[in-house]
Amino acid sequence: MRPLLLSLVFSLSAVSAMAQPIVVATHDVTEWKSVFGQVETRDRLPARARIGGTVESLAITEGDRVTRGQPIATIRDDKLDFRIDALDARLSALTARLETATTDLERGRQLRDRGVITNQRFDELQTAVSVLQGEIAGTEAEKLVVARQIDEGTVLAPGDGIVLSVPISRGSVLNPGETLAEIGGGGVYLRLAVPERHATALAQGDGIQITTAQGPRTGIIAKIYPLIQGGRVSADVTVEGLDARFVGQRLPVRLPIATRKALLVPEAALTQTGGLDFVTVETATGPQQRVVLPGARVTQDGTQWREILTGLMAGETVVQTND
Repeated sequence: MRPLLLSLVFSLSAVSAMAQPIVVATHDVTEWKSVFGQVETRDRLPARARIGGTVESLAITEGDRVTRGQPIATIRDDKLDFRIDALDARLSALTARLETATTDLERGRQLRDRGVITNQRFDELQTAVSVLQGEIAGTEAEKLVVARQIDEGTVLAPGDGIVLSVPISRGSVLNPGETLAEIGGGGVYLRLAVPERHATALAQGDGIQITTAQGPRTGIIAKIYPLIQGGRVSADVTVEGLDARFVGQRLPVRLPIATRKALLVPEAALTQTGGLDFVTVETATGPQQRVVLPGARVTQDGTQWREILTGLMAGETVVQTND
């Protein structure tokens, strides 16, 4: 009998050691709203055509990585080549006329020195040379402008990033200013569209919970836009390590929209018998099991709690027994 009594004493001591009394109190519980966020690049830079013409070459496609200043396409306008040829011919004619006028001016200087022609006639010859020199300078400047336009037919990437869309193909005809490609760069963020009734509950710096393929992550609201469109408010969220492979990908997000008071007990304090949930409460006459109605599970500081809707009051002591 003595070994049996010792075993019983040790068993009772172990149960007593496992009993952990907890005073029930109200806690602040965050209400969460489930929405979807969309992965977006911080910058969306259009690569535009600076001249009109036909796309002669196209060196990019969707998904390619580009760097700032990288040639991505060439636009050709044959009319610019014709203008260059016309200006070259004009320069040849003006140069020939200038040579003749310079010769006449030199001859006129000699004749003036001998008193054969008047100063007025000499001034006219000098003016003719100056006019031709001015025409040549203007024509050369015009040629430089046309040559610059031809150079601008090479479309350069406006920034570092990934090619999101290329709405044209080789042989397409573009006008000046039309978009040839769209480049996304500057990193990625999450763009939210929140129903306007929850907009006032959001604040810059709030943390949100995000579900990604790599597991749950936490983001910070970086910006809330003041313009409401379609009954929704846009907000940008920064997320460290966000996957940037697929721009436009939708991810489930939980937003904090309100805070309420709730009675919480540890998940381990609940037991279930016959379809009913019980907790053990310390009373004046000793521990007593009481039927309660549990609510949602709540995680606080890494601990699982259970909200109690009815059956307990703040200030009561619950005994938690770890099985």
